[in-house]
Amino acid sequence: MSIFEAIEKSIPEYSAFRDNVVDGIRQALVKFVDRIAAPDAEPDPHDDIHRKLGAWEFKSGRSLDSLQAAYRIGARVAWRHVCGFAERRELSLRLMSVLGEAMFAHVDELVSLSVEGYAAAQASAAGTLERKRRKLMELLVGDSAGNWQVVLDAARAAAWPMPDRLVAVALEPSSAPADDLPADVLVNFEDATPYLLVPNPAAVTRWLRGALPGWRAAVGLPVAPQDVRRSLACARRVLALSREKVLPDRPVLDCADHIVELTVLADEFLARQLAGRALAPLAPLTDLQRTKLAETLLVWLSARGGAPEVAARLKVHPQTVRYRVNQLDELFGDRMHDAEERFNLELALRAHYLLLRD
Repeated sequence: MSIFEAIEKSIPEYSAFRDNVVDGIRQALVKFVDRIAAPDAEPDPHDDIHRKLGAWEFKSGRSLDSLQAAYRIGARVAWRHVCGFAERRELSLRLMSVLGEAMFAHVDELVSLSVEGYAAAQASAAGTLERKRRKLMELLVGDSAGNWQVVLDAARAAAWPMPDRLVAVALEPSSAPADDLPADVLVNFEDATPYLLVPNPAAVTRWLRGALPGWRAAVGLPVAPQDVRRSLACARRVLALSREKVLPDRPVLDCADHIVELTVLADEFLARQLAGRALAPLAPLTDLQRTKLAETLLVWLSARGGAPEVAARLKVHPQTVRYRVNQLDELFGDRMHDAEERFNLELALRAHYLLLRD
């Protein structure tokens, strides 16, 4: 039985690739004869076929188990032929031992070459997939509304199913490890402002703490994939506000917890204009008066209660509250009792306090 017939019998799928397998067998035998004839000779180009066989296995979607089995089968068949030759020529036991050791070493070398080829193909495929996913991320966070089909095509090329919902996670650059991320999370750690795109997010804030220990992150709002750039913008804004001490200094922040702050400070110029115009009646007062009256006004507007409730929140006497409210009535007049003006005043005060922490 020939070497190929023995391999084909044990590994039937190799029948479809007869030429590749036969070429590998031929080159292996030639290399072995060359090895015996000139053990100190430099490796020749025949080595490359076995690297190609390893790469071929990876591209065919198989592990190296079948190829390694084929090498073992080929070695056994070849050894039987060597033994038959040795018997006819009456070769010594010592010479047979040398031949056997050389054959085993040769097979090990062929396996190593195939492993190299498999690993190289695997690394190349991973690099190609990473590049395709990076391109997909750029399309998703760019202005892709005009040609969504291009994004869908890029997602297919990157072997990434398009989800119904997507959330962006903004990160501050860090040297901390990030090895526990799920395979479907798109990552960009090389960007000056790194970020993740997480499909179908569920409890992502808790998940991040375990997956990225040592990192500072802000979780954007879950959105349709077409709007993920807005989710990323919100997340990056939250990180910036945290650095500026406007928002709490925590390892992981969630935009969903800070929508009011994001809305009020969406345009800081307008927020300052609103605060300055709405609170202009307080401007002539001293700093201490302005601070006490602004604090009382905010609590009075938000509490919607009487002097005792406002006093409890401010930790002052109810009579103090009544005195301050009378002052505010004098300063703001009817605005204190008009629903729309009350809303404007409360919004202006919240902007004022947020901007004070900037």
